[in-house]
Amino acid sequence: MANRIVLNNVSYHGKGSISEIVTEAKARGFKHVFVCSDPDLIKFKITTKVTALLDEAKIPYTIYSDIRPNPTIKNVQDGVKAFKECGADSIITIGGGSSMDTAKAIGIIIKNPEFSDVRSLEGTAPTKNHAVPTIAVPTTAGTAAEVTINYVIKDVEKQRKFVCVDTHDIPEVAVVDPDMMASMPKSLTAATGMDALTHAIEGYITKAAWEIPNMFHLEAIRLISENLRNAVENTPEGRNGMALAQYIAGMGFSNVGLGVAHSIAHALGAHYDTPHGVACAMMLPIVMEYNADATGEKYREIARAMQVKGVDSMTQEEYRKAAIDAVKQLSKDVGIPEKLTGKIKEEDLDQLAKDAYADACCPGNPKDTCVEDLKELFRKIM
Repeated sequence: MANRIVLNNVSYHGKGSISEIVTEAKARGFKHVFVCSDPDLIKFKITTKVTALLDEAKIPYTIYSDIRPNPTIKNVQDGVKAFKECGADSIITIGGGSSMDTAKAIGIIIKNPEFSDVRSLEGTAPTKNHAVPTIAVPTTAGTAAEVTINYVIKDVEKQRKFVCVDTHDIPEVAVVDPDMMASMPKSLTAATGMDALTHAIEGYITKAAWEIPNMFHLEAIRLISENLRNAVENTPEGRNGMALAQYIAGMGFSNVGLGVAHSIAHALGAHYDTPHGVACAMMLPIVMEYNADATGEKYREIARAMQVKGVDSMTQEEYRKAAIDAVKQLSKDVGIPEKLTGKIKEEDLDQLAKDAYADACCPGNPKDTCVEDLKELFRKIM
């Protein structure tokens, strides 16, 4: 069996790297850019940092901001219509996972109109053409959507999220500038950072794991352990470290998949609009405990990357517990709640568990699961 790695054609990293957007747009012949960004980023003039560069370079653009925190089928459909109406030939997406996921779906449908029914993109749809040429500029240090082949859309009518996995959706260019992340509030920094940690840990233990993604995941875990607390306090060093860490985690998990912490988080987001990073953070140590007996010696390396001392002298039981405890402590230190108090009702559990079991991330979990097991995992955060 061949292992595959798919990454951006080009990526830029570091303070001030957004200046390269114009260079890339000109080199690629962009004539009219469709700028996807969410309303808050426009309101607080984060998007302006990029559009000002386009203005200076006299590159025409149209802004599309009809994007919800958990983007919907309608957000995508409206975006496709707006793209066609403005005559755009390219996309610059600015934001977190919501903006980028919306942009990916729009870009795919424009180039593959036979998939205009957004639901038809679920799973691994057999698209033939690469998405509209796209430059992705993250403003959160978590989702790594700028380097992944995945996107997630909410089906409001059916109260579920569906995952799309397509090598044709990856942005050609990623511009990862920590200055674009400096305005994130503490709560969002914490949640997106724990999402990145969930990517790294689930990617490291998934059934499809292999040497190259393992290398990415362990380095991402180390960087997150070292930098997330400082990023929450908005130090330049913390922001720089997390900008890099979340991208490296994305380089890994995009190529091997995730596990049931993400499946559960998708179900919680679909039913209750629970912020994705918060849901992942609450579920990660719980799912780690559930999966521990199917992970061999991997928790020792997770514990080591989390800065736990003396792991080589620990028994398997001890280093597994140490890895889980280190994740719990980091989550607590950055202010993530342990429970989703008052949200989940007993009568919701059957549907939640069925949705999580059907989620595209579920098969990658290191331990084979079932609906009843998933119900019990949901109960642990009630």
